Amino acid sequence: MESAEDLENRLFLQPWASVSFAEFTLMAKAWFGDTSYALLLSDVSCMWYERADIEVIQKRSKDLNKRLTAHVSSFLNRLRSLICPLLEGQKSSSTSFSCEFSPTTLILHVKSELSGLPFYWDFHCSAVPVEMMSRHLVRPLMAMSLALQCQVRELTSLLLQKDAEIEDYQESGAALSRERLKTEPFREETFLQTFEAKALPQACCLEDGSLFTSNLKQLYMAVTQQQARAAGKRRREASEDSDTPGHASSLDFKQGAVDLSTELEKENTESQPTPAVCDHDTVAPSPQAQKTQLPVTKTKRKKAKGLFG
Repeated sequence: MESAEDLENRLFLQPWASVSFAEFTLMAKAWFGDTSYALLLSDVSCMWYERADIEVIQKRSKDLNKRLTAHVSSFLNRLRSLICPLLEGQKSSSTSFSCEFSPTTLILHVKSELSGLPFYWDFHCSAVPVEMMSRHLVRPLMAMSLALQCQVRELTSLLLQKDAEIEDYQESGAALSRERLKTEPFREETFLQTFEAKALPQACCLEDGSLFTSNLKQLYMAVTQQQARAAGKRRREASEDSDTPGHASSLDFKQGAVDLSTELEKENTESQPTPAVCDHDTVAPSPQAQKTQLPVTKTKRKKAKGLFG
């Protein structure tokens, strides 16, 4: 049986896919195990999530499919066969999807067939906390953006090197045999201006549903795998640090500090009542000040005779 943490980690490594549910276009990712499943949906502004175990699947299957009696694994296999092809861009004419929104939930209704009988299923997804949205979308997209930026820098450097190579060939007397292959030297500023004018408007259109192409899916999976390895390394280091006797040493240090303060208190009570001076406030008196310094006389403390004495 999959644990909640294991299911969440497996879902984290799955790529996003743009899916059209009737009139709505959403980003989706899913994972179906042997005894549970997890589904994550987002419209970029909000994100909804459901994790269902054996008990939830059994109860919902009885409520929605009273004429069907099957093991939980059979229902999971059927749901996998309906959702996974959809995430890969394959649609079935015998299956229909519809969405029902509320302020905090999203219900995805599925209608299909199983063993010749009508099969119904509802995914009850709740709004996720900010941390989960950041983990599955924001942080991977930021890492993907940095990776693509590094890729652009490398490609720019290669283009400049190719231009220098072509220029060297031309200075050596080489000439193109086909004039149509001639290119202009690469100018990075001109390229960026053209890109912003032509490519950016198309890239910023999120309504068409083409958010994650195949290349971006691969990059997303590579980024999430790297982030998962880094998180696992941090957890191992934290567990190793907790196993070290650091806590005991800190307790010993605190206990030593208490004993030291107790000893200082005893010394202060046993010594004469002279004014205390901090080390960083001690200033050596000048010779003139030593001459004019008045002798300090000890006065005998009188015993108090009354309440206000």
